[in-house]
Amino acid sequence: MKLPTKTRLAAFDAKAINDTIQRAFATAGLDSASGPLRDVSETIRRALESASPMRTPARGKSAIVADMPMREVPSRGSASSSRSGNSSTGRFESCEFRHEAGMLGYKVYIPVDSAPASPTSRPMIVMLHGCTQSADDFAAGTRMNRLADEHGFLVVYPEQAQSANPSRCWNWFKPQDQERGMGEPAVIAGIVRQAAQQHGADLRRIFVAGLSAGAAMAVVLGQTYPDLFAGVGAHSGLPYGSAHDVSSALAAMKGGRSGMPGLRNPMGDEPTPRRKAVEAMPLIVFHGDRDHTVQASNSAKIVQQAEDAHIAQVGAAELQVQTHKGVAPGGRRYSRTVHVDSHGQAWIESWTLHGAGHAWSGGDASGSYTDSTGPDASTEMLRFFLALPRAGSA
Repeated sequence: MKLPTKTRLAAFDAKAINDTIQRAFATAGLDSASGPLRDVSETIRRALESASPMRTPARGKSAIVADMPMREVPSRGSASSSRSGNSSTGRFESCEFRHEAGMLGYKVYIPVDSAPASPTSRPMIVMLHGCTQSADDFAAGTRMNRLADEHGFLVVYPEQAQSANPSRCWNWFKPQDQERGMGEPAVIAGIVRQAAQQHGADLRRIFVAGLSAGAAMAVVLGQTYPDLFAGVGAHSGLPYGSAHDVSSALAAMKGGRSGMPGLRNPMGDEPTPRRKAVEAMPLIVFHGDRDHTVQASNSAKIVQQAEDAHIAQVGAAELQVQTHKGVAPGGRRYSRTVHVDSHGQAWIESWTLHGAGHAWSGGDASGSYTDSTGPDASTEMLRFFLALPRAGSA
């Protein structure tokens, strides 16, 4: 953002900067008051306090300004906005699922014209919200329920409990939440099966998508339950096995760096994944190249994992890559790369949103973390999912 020529920025304030960093930790679901991240926080605090403060210039003299990045703030609409997804006409039901690994609430959207005549023909999309979000918030921001009305599919929104994560983040970085039959993947898979049985879904066309921590968990589900999900959508997410605790999670989010210019990374080099993606899961990803919450390099790694797994599992030659550039109606420039097999079937699709931050592309301002200027990620994910060959069995 270009500053007006006469605008002056506030003098260097170590405490304010440190407070902003701690809030960022909290938003990411990371506990900076205890555990491994406590030492990281202390290192940052000392580094800021030891820095030389800028002196406030005397009146009439030119001010010295610091080129500080602006903190992203979630956009929110008015309280009167439809929280079921932008004037959708179907039913938005609150449900609950209990499992030995835990209990979670979730919501199901059933479009009004979803045909009872053929109840098992409806696709289902599972939507995993990001940190600090809720099912209602995510439904409003992505407008997925409106698309469900138009195309006749079910939408399921698992909702993270605050008791499981203070910032309501999915715990994608914990080893116990990265395996089949354990933790959050097991609970979410149970929710999906319960909803599919109760509301009539095509078990060969169940897809999962998410934002940020939700995208990271969607990638985990694609690897742990490839028999349940037919495709994955990851917006601003992270690759499978890229973290195993809070310290490595923070490092992975920042692309292996501390994220603070001039400050040595207290966590060392970029972490080496402890788990390897082996399932050739169809995948579509979106990521802003100005995302300072989860670096865009993470989506490149998700794509590389998917391509490697496809070549290894299918035993085919390398996928052919086609890249297109364009401008969305809202003005956002993008690059779209598609990986297709010898028959022209797309298995991996990657969108780079030029100049975009940590927000759902093409989303509605009635939900948080949305960017209305970008291409419509919800519409494009749906197109990609429905074009996939029917496969898999739950």
